[in-house]
Amino acid sequence: MNALPYIDAEALGRLVPVRRAVHLLEQALRDGLDPEETPQRPAIGLPGGQLLLMPAATGAYAGVKAVTIAPGNPDRGLPRIQGTYLLFDGDTLTPLAAMDGIALTNLRTPAVSALAAAHLAPEEAASLVVFGSGPQAWGHVLALRAVRPLERVTVIARHRGRAEALAGRCAALGLNAGTGDGPEAVAGADIVACCTTAREPLFPGKLARDGALVIAVGSHEPDVREVDDDLVARSAVVVESRASALVEAGDVIVPIRHGTITTGHLAGNLAELITGRVAAGPGPRLFKSTGMAWEDLVVAAAAYEAWT
Repeated sequence: MNALPYIDAEALGRLVPVRRAVHLLEQALRDGLDPEETPQRPAIGLPGGQLLLMPAATGAYAGVKAVTIAPGNPDRGLPRIQGTYLLFDGDTLTPLAAMDGIALTNLRTPAVSALAAAHLAPEEAASLVVFGSGPQAWGHVLALRAVRPLERVTVIARHRGRAEALAGRCAALGLNAGTGDGPEAVAGADIVACCTTAREPLFPGKLARDGALVIAVGSHEPDVREVDDDLVARSAVVVESRASALVEAGDVIVPIRHGTITTGHLAGNLAELITGRVAAGPGPRLFKSTGMAWEDLVVAAAAYEAWT
């Protein structure tokens, strides 16, 4: 029996550049993929953290991502999040390939955000504030730069050295980049990307100006959030799917619990957004992502087809 092919992080990024990932995700939705029908992921509590299983299927392929989250790992010099993706033939369910699951996440999450930004961010958006300094923060700079004419990036992160390192990488792209000491930079931003492990809001929502886009991708837990009630109440809120958001997205679940908004406040899901069925309104726009299995499958299938 032949060994199962393994597509590593370097190959994945080469096979599916982020701009292509954005196109693939949009095309899947335009072809009729319904995010509301994606199976919910089970989260299994373990002594060291969590195990998440993310299954999805289309006609041609099926796949599952197994992800572990171990909060104590950074102190051991290990990644907090690790994982593997398995791709199967849709008809025979024969295993086709394994892939670096975290590289897949670090590609598809920014691509999903960029897809939302292509429909929600100002056409002339030139300034980005990014909270966080890890792979998702860097991925969002690259992805958002692919859909909007970014010129300025401000990095805000707890670790000053890492923030400066990310700003340096942005400057190497030709961007006017620097670090911020506080959330005040949000007031002048066209796009704000929240890519953190924060458990409480990162900035006062009143700082986000009308028309600006705030993207929140950092959490998938109902009690954890990166944005506050004020921002959610002022914003046109778009989610990947209502079903997943109302189970996993603390950024909207907590304001619902508080009575600040109702479920009817959600302006639409990603499929409705890209087909023109979302009315943005005069205030800010908020895209809340928890990550969904169909996104992994779309990108993984494209990587496999490009590899073969």
